[in-house]
Amino acid sequence: MRKPIFVRELQPSEREAIENGLRSSDTFTMRRCQILLASAAGQRAPDIAGNLHCSDQTVRNAISDFSANGLTALPRKSCRPHTIHAAFDEKAAKQLKALLHECPRAYGKPTSLWTLDLVAEVAFAEGLTESCVTGETIRATLKRLGVGWRRAKRWITSPDPAYAGKKTPATD
Repeated sequence: MRKPIFVRELQPSEREAIENGLRSSDTFTMRRCQILLASAAGQRAPDIAGNLHCSDQTVRNAISDFSANGLTALPRKSCRPHTIHAAFDEKAAKQLKALLHECPRAYGKPTSLWTLDLVAEVAFAEGLTESCVTGETIRATLKRLGVGWRRAKRWITSPDPAYAGKKTPATD
């Protein structure tokens, strides 16, 4: 069983700000204020969670956040990452761009068309990235390089001289 967690004793200015937050148009802020006031009244996290129809972990998170950050814990914070690390440095990005001008079959793949996931797989195999990245990472890197990526269309033809004869109505 978890140890009960309660909000610290509220200062009068904090209590006033929290009570004002109950009238907020942002539901996240309003819910946080409800949790903090209920905890200040002596209710336990599972009881607050039951009354507000949320999980007790949500209540615990709100109380812990308020204990650590005070009133700045009331509004919702951004979920964006604080730092973004590029999967490809400049040298690897240029090698990636050059890779697209080669045929996937040169790397032992059974197709002649690149897909973003296939590019990611080959880039990892060729040592351009430290770990296998997603197709979205490849797309973002190509966009950063000014390369537009489009899905292969049916009008693309094969270099095979007998391609027209092999082409069936199913691929038109």
